[in-house]
Amino acid sequence: MADPLSFYLDDKAQPGTGSNFDVDYVLHYKLPTTSVKEKEEAEAAFIQLINALSAVGFATEVRPGGKSSLLVFTKIASEKLLTSQVYRYRIQDWLFGVRTSAPNQDLSKYLEEEPVSEAERLRLTYLLITKSKNEGGAGITAKMGKWKYVDSIFPLHDHAFNRRWIKAWSGKYFLDEEDLNRIRDKFGERVAFYFAFLQSYFAFLLFPAAFGFAAWLILGKFSWFYAVVNSLWSVVFFEHWKTKEVDLAVRWGVRGVSRIQHPRPQFQFERETQDPVTGEIVRVYSPFKRLSRQLLQIPFALACVVVLGGLIASCFSIEVFITEIYTGPFKQYLTFLPTVLLTIFMPTFSGLLTNLAEQLTKAENYETHDAHQASFIEKIFVLNFITSYLPIFLTAFVYVPFGKLLVPYLDVFKVTAQSFTTMEKPVTKSWEINPDRLTKQVIYFTVTAQIVNFLTEVIVPYAKRKVFKKVQEVQSEFSGNGHELQIKDHPDEADFLKRVRNEAELDEYDVTVDYREMVVQFGYLSLFSVIWPLAACSFLVNNWVEARSDAMKIAIGSQRPVPWRADSIGPWLNSLGFLSWLGSITSAALVYLFNKHDINPDGTPWDISGWALLLSILFAEHIYFAVQLVVRSLVQKLDNPGLQKERAERYAMRKKLLEQTFGSHGHDADLTEEAQGPGHVSSGEKITREALEEEARVNATRTPEQLFWLRQRGAAETIEIGRGLIAAVAAANQTKSS
Repeated sequence: MADPLSFYLDDKAQPGTGSNFDVDYVLHYKLPTTSVKEKEEAEAAFIQLINALSAVGFATEVRPGGKSSLLVFTKIASEKLLTSQVYRYRIQDWLFGVRTSAPNQDLSKYLEEEPVSEAERLRLTYLLITKSKNEGGAGITAKMGKWKYVDSIFPLHDHAFNRRWIKAWSGKYFLDEEDLNRIRDKFGERVAFYFAFLQSYFAFLLFPAAFGFAAWLILGKFSWFYAVVNSLWSVVFFEHWKTKEVDLAVRWGVRGVSRIQHPRPQFQFERETQDPVTGEIVRVYSPFKRLSRQLLQIPFALACVVVLGGLIASCFSIEVFITEIYTGPFKQYLTFLPTVLLTIFMPTFSGLLTNLAEQLTKAENYETHDAHQASFIEKIFVLNFITSYLPIFLTAFVYVPFGKLLVPYLDVFKVTAQSFTTMEKPVTKSWEINPDRLTKQVIYFTVTAQIVNFLTEVIVPYAKRKVFKKVQEVQSEFSGNGHELQIKDHPDEADFLKRVRNEAELDEYDVTVDYREMVVQFGYLSLFSVIWPLAACSFLVNNWVEARSDAMKIAIGSQRPVPWRADSIGPWLNSLGFLSWLGSITSAALVYLFNKHDINPDGTPWDISGWALLLSILFAEHIYFAVQLVVRSLVQKLDNPGLQKERAERYAMRKKLLEQTFGSHGHDADLTEEAQGPGHVSSGEKITREALEEEARVNATRTPEQLFWLRQRGAAETIEIGRGLIAAVAAANQTKSS
């Protein structure tokens, strides 16, 4: 396949993109290139992998994935198995209140009325691959335990759809409901909710963009009228979105789906016990141990403030000294020093703290994926808040009102600078507040930083992949490829397999990253747009580009995401509410400090009336709102006899219906045979010349997609060929190393 980007820009069809050969999922199986013992371990794990997939009803095919990897293709071999899974999970939805009525037991008629979407098929297939064996799945979790050689499990992109998608969006200003429905049917509700949120946010930005432009022309900076309107807008948008996401969840049939939690394979329980309410056997982890580990979030937050805050404050001080006090040599070059320091140390410290946040979340040992993700997002929000907003807070509430008091402490920089120069005259001048510093800083974060973020998110990863691929080709040429595994694909599959190998090397798409960008941007608008009212105009343009660039990122820059369901934007909703509330406080403080009390050239806080400042931001009222939110959150988490009775009744109903519906497992008896694949030959079947000739005549009439699944006759032959490929890779690596 040609370069993916050229495929979307070129009107001509590219080879290898027309069909996915009926593949549901691809398992990228990395092979060790070191010891013989690891090679034997990988081979044994591969046999277990194929057997586990075959046992739950998958047909499998294996192909070379590269110099040291395999590609295991899977598809559900039996439509009966797929129908059974669809019915089972739709029954579960009904029992948990997601569906208003139970599915019709006449499955053929029922599926005609409500057909299975591509997203639903892929989601149920993924669950069948990953859920534990005692729940009827294959129990395969990538990069964990005995499946450590399984690098990734991913569905294949539908490039024909992606191409139509990108072209359609490139000519639209607004996304309609049909656009969102297509995203939902292809990528699931979790991704669809992100684009729905982005579209709603984009539409709502029209008002603050127009009003901000008028305020910039007429009212100027730090207008109390603009601050009031902007705060009201943020509240209206927040409340609107809470209603909007409920409406979408109802229309998409996922209202309440967050109650259906998927267990984490990494969860380590201490004991099994009986639920006193439902009588169900549950796995328990001590809530006191979890609470003790959750309390580590406090020192984690302090560590973030000390490390990131210290770095930002230090660079801030250096910047103030160099740009506003220092007059010595090389000033034009030294002005870049704070930027260089931040560029070097900020990603390093942020990465270390992000890894620490991930380890803390793992230590909290949550039972479900959703609880784990929510806790991790809370920690990431703390990091983003510090890195995104602290520089502006320092300028607005430290540099301006307390500058005269703090600048003398910068003498350490003066002494250092003087010691590095041979000039006898002073290399510094008297300090005065820069009245434009705050505005320039906000412009940087709302305009320049958005452009830089787009480049680092879309352009840089694409360029890195191209360069890395070119480097690998050059290294292969210089090292000689005589001892490397030579991949010889069947001509009918060559283009398809080349495309799959490219997709296997892509990163997984994480919608959390995109949510984080939008929430941080909303914070800039809510907290600081009173400083520069044109911020909304910048965000309006940026978000039109963002929607298209995110679509491109999914289509060509990432593996196709597993189409998970969701009924909201998750924990990010709380972040929006917090920023909306904090924005009203910050805006009030900024207006009080800088509207009537223009920036004091002396940089002293003595003319600021503390009681008036507190009154202006309605301190008592907002404390009340904060307490109200905390109490509301705590009350919602409390259990009571009414809720316990409802849980017991719903559990009894689920258990009874499931026993009636799936009490007999006779319908699964034929799945093993069907999972062997359409070309399976049983051990007792005699192969004759006549049979082979008849098969050759039949194969001549079959399509490449059908022949793809007939090249290996069942799990046994897949294992045999896979072992041969593993041996070939090991031999090639051994010969090359010697």
